[in-house]
Amino acid sequence: MTAFIAVVGSGETTVHATLAAEALRKAARGLGKALSVELRGTPARLSANDIAGASAVLLVGSGDLDEARFGALPRSTETVQNVLADPEAVITRLTGEAPAAGSVPVAAPATPGASSGRIVAITSCPTGIAHTFMAAEGLQNAAKALGHAIRVETQGSVGAQDALTPEEIAAADLVIIAADKVVELSRFGGKRVFQSPTKPAITDGKNLIRRAFEEARLQSAPGEGNLADAAAAAKAERAVKTGPYKHLMTGVSFMLPFVVAGGLLIAIAFALGGIYAYDDAHKGTLAYDLFQIGAKGAFTLMVPVLAGYIAFSIADRPGLAPGMIGGMVAANLGAGFLGGIVAGFIAGYGTEFLNRSIKLPRNLAGLKPVLILPILGTLLTGLLMIYVVGGPTAQLLAAVTEWLRGMQGTSAIILGIIIGGMMAFDMGGPINKAAYAFSTGLIASEVYTPMAAAMVAGMTPPLGLALAAQLFPERFTVEEREARSAASVLGLAFVTEGAIPFAARDPLRVIPSLVVGSAVAGAISMAIGAELRVPHGGIFVLPIPNAVSHLGGYVVALIAGTLVTTAMLRVLKKPVAV
Repeated sequence: MTAFIAVVGSGETTVHATLAAEALRKAARGLGKALSVELRGTPARLSANDIAGASAVLLVGSGDLDEARFGALPRSTETVQNVLADPEAVITRLTGEAPAAGSVPVAAPATPGASSGRIVAITSCPTGIAHTFMAAEGLQNAAKALGHAIRVETQGSVGAQDALTPEEIAAADLVIIAADKVVELSRFGGKRVFQSPTKPAITDGKNLIRRAFEEARLQSAPGEGNLADAAAAAKAERAVKTGPYKHLMTGVSFMLPFVVAGGLLIAIAFALGGIYAYDDAHKGTLAYDLFQIGAKGAFTLMVPVLAGYIAFSIADRPGLAPGMIGGMVAANLGAGFLGGIVAGFIAGYGTEFLNRSIKLPRNLAGLKPVLILPILGTLLTGLLMIYVVGGPTAQLLAAVTEWLRGMQGTSAIILGIIIGGMMAFDMGGPINKAAYAFSTGLIASEVYTPMAAAMVAGMTPPLGLALAAQLFPERFTVEEREARSAASVLGLAFVTEGAIPFAARDPLRVIPSLVVGSAVAGAISMAIGAELRVPHGGIFVLPIPNAVSHLGGYVVALIAGTLVTTAMLRVLKKPVAV
């Protein structure tokens, strides 16, 4: 068998580069090709024998790829985005078996007589990291197995990639939205649309596609009837179908970049000017200015953005201004992120109700989304926040904040156990995101211990599995042993989803092991009082001075949680048949 090699550059984000490397390996196995992949920045390197026996090399991404070692070996280049979008097409181009230009490869139907269709899809998750791309891969593989052509647009943490063109949408028989947050649907007017969370796309893509063809509903096309009323009806139906969780996660997904940017800038300010960099004595220094940008800029916008996009998720664009203004009112009242959540739901459901209730002549309907709904929605939200719910919510937040700050001993350990267990239970699912949203929201109230517990507990599952697969290979399949390097990198980057492939194969043994290990890590973190000012980044943000307190103890919590997870896996998992 002709062999090929690939090198994925570390100049890309760690998560995307790792996912691209794994996608290439899986695609090559599926196509029956021999491919050795090197992920730059990891210890595993292509050997001299790999290079000598290769007929071509694929260079993916940017950074130092050490190309000189390949001599005159034929080579091709691809972007990480192209690999994540369609790894099979990349492999066929590498092996010289690419389809004709402009054609869309469609696999043969899985069963005689099975019909094929053209699908366009969008995948997206609240943090836009792992679930987004795993759902895309699940849909691509399932569509190929069922004989359908598919194009997937991923709306991840760096924005939309492989965006669908108007021509592709027009030619599609079906639109699939596999997302854990609200996705704009206006461009799919007149098409059959099916909406689902990301999990079914990851775990059972074939069944999801079959359901989509059976249950997809026609999306109203622009200009059909009273557009404002049609949009309101569609939004009401979606709200009933998805519930408040999806609306909350939409708000959290838009809030996260503000938390990350603000937290990192504050940490850098403390690194340059000390823990009192915000004091007037430092005015005019770079440290003081960075603190102003992070604390008075990014953090000030956190709650309004959270509230605004919760309302946007419920009531579409007419809810955005009432939500953001309500969030700012909540912040000014001292109600913090809890007040922002309340304001977002008041603005969203209130504006949606007004949209359905107010009937205008056709020639005046255009005033509703730009004039009437923003004004009335803002009045409703602002007055309710000031006179009804703002004060009690502020008192509740103050009580929670005081309780968390005063936590010591047993109570702190119990909270750490709860946060840790939730982070590991569904590895990026609703329970994990609930714990994460709670922890990130408290950063605005200057409560940092839950965030530290959440991050260390979220790093533990992939790291424990990677270590167990290294120490006890007889208890893992060949595919799991090959995936351990990727799992370790994802764990270090605080991408808990790196544990999903392992848990999916043996959930009854793996998930309890992960929960126990993460609970231990979270408990130790809370017990020592570790504080984390940056809500993401894994070990890569720990070297920043003052980003995390009690750094030594925090590392001990990570190591202890990883070792407990590994030990639990050794006890619970059985040897696999070779």
